[in-house]
Amino acid sequence: MPQSYGNAMGASSSETLPVSGLPSLSWNGSEQNPFLLSRDSIAYLGPIADTNKCWPIRPTLRNELDTFSVHFYIFFGPNISVPPDRATVFAINLMPVLDSGGVLNMEVRLNVSSLKEENITVFGCLNHGMPLSLPDNSTVKCKSGSVTGFDFSVNGTSNVTKLRIPYPQTGTWYLSLRSLCATDHGFQACSNVTAEVYLRTYLTPCINDCGTYGQCKLLRTSNYLYAACECKAGWDGWGCTDNSDAYSYGFQLLSTLLLCLSNLMFVPPVAIAVRSHYLLEASVYIFTMFFSTFYHACDQPGIVVFCIMEYDVLQFCDFLGSLMSVWVTVIAMARLKSIIKQVLYLLGAMVLSMALQLDRHGLWNLLGPSLFALGIMAIAWTVRTVRRRRCYPPTWKRWVFYLFPGTMIATSAVALYAFVETEENYFYIHSIWHMLIAGSVGFLLPPRAKPDGTATPTQRRRGCGYQLCVNDNEEMGLVDPAIVTINSICTS
Repeated sequence: MPQSYGNAMGASSSETLPVSGLPSLSWNGSEQNPFLLSRDSIAYLGPIADTNKCWPIRPTLRNELDTFSVHFYIFFGPNISVPPDRATVFAINLMPVLDSGGVLNMEVRLNVSSLKEENITVFGCLNHGMPLSLPDNSTVKCKSGSVTGFDFSVNGTSNVTKLRIPYPQTGTWYLSLRSLCATDHGFQACSNVTAEVYLRTYLTPCINDCGTYGQCKLLRTSNYLYAACECKAGWDGWGCTDNSDAYSYGFQLLSTLLLCLSNLMFVPPVAIAVRSHYLLEASVYIFTMFFSTFYHACDQPGIVVFCIMEYDVLQFCDFLGSLMSVWVTVIAMARLKSIIKQVLYLLGAMVLSMALQLDRHGLWNLLGPSLFALGIMAIAWTVRTVRRRRCYPPTWKRWVFYLFPGTMIATSAVALYAFVETEENYFYIHSIWHMLIAGSVGFLLPPRAKPDGTATPTQRRRGCGYQLCVNDNEEMGLVDPAIVTINSICTS
């Protein structure tokens, strides 16, 4: 939710008058603050000690580019002059709702060549609601009473400074710049040197677009719209710049290799499927192994990333291949007729594609097809058991050495995926999931199907045996059936 830095309004506004085409503001101020305006002031800022001097508050132009993306331009800028005898003040207006959910950025760069070998420091003060004073002595503070702003400074040694304010309070922000010269007694007003600074002010959704280890996202909570960084690889902070708990390069490389190389466990199931003449199933396993490998190579949160195509395509193909591997394995175990099996394969691919498009991370995307395929397999096995009047599969070795171990491995894989896997242990738990699923396929895939018992015409001609023949006259009714006898035997 957007944060508010608190109302910095220490005084109330009064009447305003336009002066020289500039927006005018007037403030009721305290005598203790030399930069606050009296009721009779007209949009000018100046020390009360010298009533003959005053200077205007310079406005900024607003250029909206996108959501929480605004550039503020200064008249006759971005290079501005800071005279030695007075402060330079700018007004930045932030719109309600449109600007409160981003980050206010300010960059100030001092032109060292304009200092003329003077030890000049330009002090700045950014605050909300009213401009604050920068006095002509060594006690340079961006504070007056209960009102506090953000202070910074640039000099010949450190000539660049950046200020970022996440979720700034809407309204008018004031930037005051004052150049002072360093002396043995502290900072004093300079004599006759005008400092030149480059000023850039803009609004962005996130700080530095969240850097290498983060992703900037627009979020909505109730009536608030704001942007925030989603950090990865253990990084933290407003702009994902805090590496106190970040993963090292070695750990990132290890996790990438573990997730990718664990897919090589599909090589044995592919070999078993090809040897058993399950070519369609083998093609599904190869598809899964390929896209799972490159999806995880592209899905890494750190800098060890390799993408061969768009991330969304790789993710969809990886999820579809994983679910199809489970589907075709269980359907193959049911030992259905070829035409029925092909129809179920095609229907499964279409339904799973639709389900993944609706919700790719849903648990029932895995459990639903698996349970449905297991139901089909149970019905097919039950029908065979009733017809043969003995348990199917018929051999105890098939149950003990293949079905039971494969079922236990697959159950363990589903349990890890559903109840154990988290973001913290994703690297090794998901790698174990790859190996368990591939290993269970190697156990559960049935042996090569035996050829059908129906003989072809060629096989019938080549067989040996006897065939009972009937006289043609008898078929035509030319012989009395009462005296018909079997009078010919034909060899096949």
